Amino acid sequence: METNVKVLAHCHWQDDFRRRPTAVLVHGLEGSSSSVYMISTAQLFFQAGYNVLRYNMRNCGGTEHLTPTLYHSGMSGDLQAVVRELIERDQLTDLFVIGYSMGGNVALKLAGEYGGAAPRELRGVCAVSPALDLSACAEAINRRSNWIYQRSFLKGLRRRVRHKERLYPEIYSFDDFRAVRSIRDFDEVYTARHAGFTSADDYYERSSALKVLGHIEIPTLIIHAQDDPFIPYESFRHLPSLDNSSLILLTSQRGGHVGFVADNAHERFWAENRALDFCRLLAASEGGSEG
Repeated sequence: METNVKVLAHCHWQDDFRRRPTAVLVHGLEGSSSSVYMISTAQLFFQAGYNVLRYNMRNCGGTEHLTPTLYHSGMSGDLQAVVRELIERDQLTDLFVIGYSMGGNVALKLAGEYGGAAPRELRGVCAVSPALDLSACAEAINRRSNWIYQRSFLKGLRRRVRHKERLYPEIYSFDDFRAVRSIRDFDEVYTARHAGFTSADDYYERSSALKVLGHIEIPTLIIHAQDDPFIPYESFRHLPSLDNSSLILLTSQRGGHVGFVADNAHERFWAENRALDFCRLLAASEGGSEG
């Protein structure tokens, strides 16, 4: 993370927080710490005795004024800075990162970049519906059947660019948005230009977690639905990196994108509960703290 960048996280601490495990939650594209899945996961983990951080990526959750840069799917460095601060300043010893969609890609990319040098305090990573192949995701969301999703994302990105132009008129021009008709267009016109990539394709290649999954040595759970409308299941079906013993892939026939709503009233949010089970198993297997 650049030294002039600040991010906002909503923190929920247990009374004896240093003795408790901590879950760091990372949202998806145009989400924030207030997204429904972030709130439901935070409640589940806090009730289970975990400290919880609902982390906002740059510009998200009303933080556009904190940095002149835009967020994107490759910003694992920001998340690494958060993990480092929790270890060094807060002296936490049992950390788990749980990312959704774009946040899942960021979490997996962080784990892959750490490789064998991950801090021992980072016990596990969980990615729900991760956008680990950004090019394939951009192609899928551009399908006619997904027009409502793309329109929703572009509506949010349009507002964000207008806001950034008001804050930093010397950097951003909303006029450029006239060329944007898709997520790929946005990444070509804005993400690549303002984040140091040569093109959208360069951004997708360098920022996709897919290429570093084989380097992961932290216990990692990937949860994905086969009917996810814009993160193709084909990206997961033949992953050579699944030979990596640190990775577990858990798929379901249904669940959509970051959905996984169960019929069981006692376990309404299926993916969140699987993430909690995973963290509990890791804590129990290594004798870590547990709520």
